[in-house]
Amino acid sequence: MREDQLIYRLDWITVATYFVLVIGGWLSIYAAEYNPDVNNSIFNFSTSAGRQFVWISTSIGLITFIMLLDFRIYDAVSYFVYGGILLLLIAVLFFGKEVAGSKSWFGIGSFEFQPSEFAKFAVCLAMARYFSKSTRNTSELNVQIIGFLLFFVPLILVVLQGDAGTAIVFASLVIVLFKEGMHPIFLIGGIGIAVLFILTLLLNQLVLLICIAAIAILIVGLVSKSLNKIIVTVTTAVVAVAFVLSVDFILTEVLKPHQQKRVMSLVNPNADPLGIGWNVTQSKIAIGSGGWFGKGYLEGTQTKFDFVPKQTTDFIFSTIGEEQGWLGSVLLIAAFTTLLVRLIYLANRQKSAFARIYGYGVTSILFIHFALNIAMTIGLFPVIGIPLPFFSYGGSSLWGFTLLLFVFIKLDAHRMQVLQRM
Repeated sequence: MREDQLIYRLDWITVATYFVLVIGGWLSIYAAEYNPDVNNSIFNFSTSAGRQFVWISTSIGLITFIMLLDFRIYDAVSYFVYGGILLLLIAVLFFGKEVAGSKSWFGIGSFEFQPSEFAKFAVCLAMARYFSKSTRNTSELNVQIIGFLLFFVPLILVVLQGDAGTAIVFASLVIVLFKEGMHPIFLIGGIGIAVLFILTLLLNQLVLLICIAAIAILIVGLVSKSLNKIIVTVTTAVVAVAFVLSVDFILTEVLKPHQQKRVMSLVNPNADPLGIGWNVTQSKIAIGSGGWFGKGYLEGTQTKFDFVPKQTTDFIFSTIGEEQGWLGSVLLIAAFTTLLVRLIYLANRQKSAFARIYGYGVTSILFIHFALNIAMTIGLFPVIGIPLPFFSYGGSSLWGFTLLLFVFIKLDAHRMQVLQRM
């Protein structure tokens, strides 16, 4: 396929959804900062909306660059990009600046750069390269372990930076392992650990341990003739008990004080309403006050009087909820759902294993960002500081998401061609 025919092969549904989200986010950023007494222009570069316009403009240049490159180069440079981003994640631990409790930014004057936003792209490339070139069955344990390490190593580096939110995003790539043959028991086990962690915070520890023991005894009674199942049950119960007993250690020794407060505010939102619980409380008030159809664009009172902190970034969804109401919120969620469903469809139709696996990675990352960001703003998940893709203010995040998405769009445009490595 000639490159001048590329425009006819692009998935325009995905491209159009991207621009709807980006423009909608830009307008919402302006609304979140809008002050009727100042009457700043949306193109005022001293404001977040003005700076976001610059990032949107440069993102169009980035998209053009992605489309001009040979589609095979993304496979060829995968490991080099991955290695380079690991070096940046290590370097930021020593030379980075601390922002909101996380040492994950490089700062050069007024310019700031967050390597972890681009690490998501690098990890997706590396996992796609590894699984697509593996000569062994991808469901084999040793192949899965290496695939796991590809995202676990940057995850650990991000945790060391103090950025728990991005670490959770990397963990979502376990979905790619599942799609490539990982036994469902591992995914179920991961979900079980998360549920057990929450139950440990909600219930008395002794009561929870008694429940685990009772369930284990019941299961052993039901499978008493199968020695292997008894061993698995007892081992699982022992691991569960050990995990419950270790939660206090995790809270006090692994998580930082502000992260501990965020977790505890989820369990008891009223414990510190004027402190750590303030953001979520004000966000829920803003969303609830919007009613069915909202107060109107630039008419949000919670927004005008700066009740919701970080409203252009982590809590941008509350601007939509207040000004556009239930209808606007549903339309935004529908736009994201359309994008995610479309990406799953595109990934499943790829002839190239590299493009298919990369597509699964892109979808996993966008889904976890979308789901957790909205869950944060309505109080269903601790505030972990992750942006709403394409919508929240931020140059690094917009460039990172744009790069992630449009490389896949480029690969999909060449889906009828056999991917031969350069």
